[in-house]
Amino acid sequence: MIQFILRRLLISIPVVFGVVFIVFVLSRIVPGDPCAAALGERANPRSCEAFNARIGLDKPIMPFLIKDGTSYGFTGDPSSVANNQFVVYLSALAGGDLGTSVKHGRPVTQLLFERMPTTIELTFYALLFAIIVGVGLGIIAASRHNSKRDVLSMMFANLGVSIPVFVLGLMLAYLFGVLLKDTFFSLPPSGRLTSGLRPQSIAQVWGLTDLTGPPRGILDFVSNMYTINGLVTGQFGLLVDALRHLILPAIALGTIPMAIIARMTRSSLLDVLGREDVRTAEAKGLRPRVVLLPHGLRNALLPVVTVIGLSVASLLSGAVLTETIFGLTGIGLTVFESISARDYVVIQGLALLVALIYVVVNLITDVSYGFLDPRVRVT
Repeated sequence: MIQFILRRLLISIPVVFGVVFIVFVLSRIVPGDPCAAALGERANPRSCEAFNARIGLDKPIMPFLIKDGTSYGFTGDPSSVANNQFVVYLSALAGGDLGTSVKHGRPVTQLLFERMPTTIELTFYALLFAIIVGVGLGIIAASRHNSKRDVLSMMFANLGVSIPVFVLGLMLAYLFGVLLKDTFFSLPPSGRLTSGLRPQSIAQVWGLTDLTGPPRGILDFVSNMYTINGLVTGQFGLLVDALRHLILPAIALGTIPMAIIARMTRSSLLDVLGREDVRTAEAKGLRPRVVLLPHGLRNALLPVVTVIGLSVASLLSGAVLTETIFGLTGIGLTVFESISARDYVVIQGLALLVALIYVVVNLITDVSYGFLDPRVRVT
């Protein structure tokens, strides 16, 4: 197992490097001027020259490759081999420095530290909704193959995967935030907390305000996940309010993976239920529920786990539309802001984060195969 994990991690190094290289190049060759995006009406040749020199855009992009306005050319300066934007970025990255955002004027690591908890919370509840409803629909459809339940379940799943996130999000916000306002079913259409609610951090509640260093950073990071904060500190008003604000965005975000999980669960379970060992269990007189769940579902989980793993990685990488519609300042909204502002440093940091998320989630998914199915041995 350890050799497998180490081998996968070593293989992932060139993958992550390739992602960093491609994003670095693409972010610089797309149309748009960071100076014009940052300075707006104040942008002029003189101010843009000073701006580019300040953030390092006056250097060649790659060895011998330089950008002049909107065109690209080659320079014969041999010093560009060591003194270019890509080498400077890799040197800073090796030291753990993701750079400073041009738009916000703050370190990228600080931005990620502040905004990642929102995305983690949203991803968790969206995935929880997708797994519970998706696996449940898949089991119902497979256990009543070609029945009305099967057809209705798959119709619901197909409807979920067919509605765009921005349409579903706006519909939910209008239904529960406007039409059902002042009723029992009313839900907040935007934001993370009710205006005026000021939660205490875990360090404040536990009397650890003097704590410093990484332990304090971890506590502050967890404190920004309001549902966990409210649960572990006993601020149940905070917990309920944060959950109410997360219901609509979690449903909007989790509908598409829910539909995919439902369809995958149904097809995989139908395949397993048709095998000889399952038919033998039925012939022995085992109850249908015992045949369906312990014998059938466990053996059908491998492709479902793969889909769930990919869903986790994609959701954690940033739900741009969902966070924009519901006013959640997470990774998705940060991606949108960074691309609009041509904030290369933040785009690169987010791309690196996404690559690492995919590597870790895929590794966990592969390792879980050995626990879900005894026939699979990870070596």
